Amino acid sequence: MDAVCPSPELTIVIPAKNEITYLPRLLNCLARQDYPAMRSVPVIVADAGSTDGTAEAALAFADSLQVKVIPGGLPSVGRNAGARAAATPYLLFLDADIELDDTTLIRRALRLLRRRRLHCLTTSIRCISRNPFDHALYFANNLMQRIGSFTKPFGTGMFLLFETAAFQRLGGFDESALFAEDYHLTRQISPRRFGILRGHILTSNRRFLRTGRFRMVFLFFRTMLNTWNDSYFENDHRYWENPSEAEQQ
Repeated sequence: MDAVCPSPELTIVIPAKNEITYLPRLLNCLARQDYPAMRSVPVIVADAGSTDGTAEAALAFADSLQVKVIPGGLPSVGRNAGARAAATPYLLFLDADIELDDTTLIRRALRLLRRRRLHCLTTSIRCISRNPFDHALYFANNLMQRIGSFTKPFGTGMFLLFETAAFQRLGGFDESALFAEDYHLTRQISPRRFGILRGHILTSNRRFLRTGRFRMVFLFFRTMLNTWNDSYFENDHRYWENPSEAEQQ
């Protein structure tokens, strides 16, 4: 097991906007991680003007985590702002609506990144929804991510662990990208420097409810076909629109 360091080696960055339902669950999961230095790890919440008490809920974890709230924006803007505020050799980007039910995940992720000298590492995704189609969609995503890791890696912002120096060399997240900014960044990483950690994170199915399940599948494959078309990522592709009534049923 890793020894406790006098100064933290990891900073966690979480972009958030009106995440009062989900963010406390994630912070509870972080507080339960068995990484020895977890108590001293800076946890930066980049808040994009929440009006539901998200910032206050984050700061309420001050007794168990080193939480700091900074101004954010779109996910790429918030993640970059958090990275600029960090002074550690590793950066872990998390989405506010995920959960870590494996208490060893962060410790194992750091160990694998160091051991294999990776620039970036991610893990698989599981859905907490009871809808079998949601599970099938994330299973397919995980499979494509495994296959792609040999030739054309990609990861999602739900869980991305970076070597800070590599993240900086890549220029961080492209703030002109309104869609799939995480894919846009990780496509640049060499397969030899990209890893997938054994295990998973949990997420809700709200992405499918907001955008539509079939449209999400369409956008996934369309994004892969436009991997090197920068202008494609500058269009939001209606991803941020509110869900239709039909999709919320």
